[in-house]
Amino acid sequence: QVQLVESGGGLVQAGGSLRLSCAASGRTFSTNAMGWFRQAPRKERESVAAINWNGGNTRYADSVKGRFTISRDNAKNTVYLQMNSLKPEDTAVYYCAATNSGSYLPPSSAPSEYGYWGQGTQITVSS
Repeated sequence: QVQLVESGGGLVQAGGSLRLSCAASGRTFSTNAMGWFRQAPRKERESVAAINWNGGNTRYADSVKGRFTISRDNAKNTVYLQMNSLKPEDTAVYYCAATNSGSYLPPSSAPSEYGYWGQGTQITVSS
């Protein structure tokens, strides 16, 4: 059974930092792009960051550029999201995801490209 399990969420004050981890099990995703998405109440799910299979290509939402960093460790089948200078508007449920198949293309920000999803972890940033 394939699983993506996020950890590291919680409550933090504005300006603080958190690091999310997403551990995959059941299969390897070493050739798949991985991504982080978030969904705030009454809003659509949006891409936060994505990373290609070897970490050499990343993309970020404009709202998090310079503050968030996505990385991966294929030996551990894990992807990370380092979040610095957090703002109240970053409050959301954060999901990690993996693409349906392996690819050497740049990572996509489209949720439809991702077939594997974690259960989500809540991030709340207080002002």
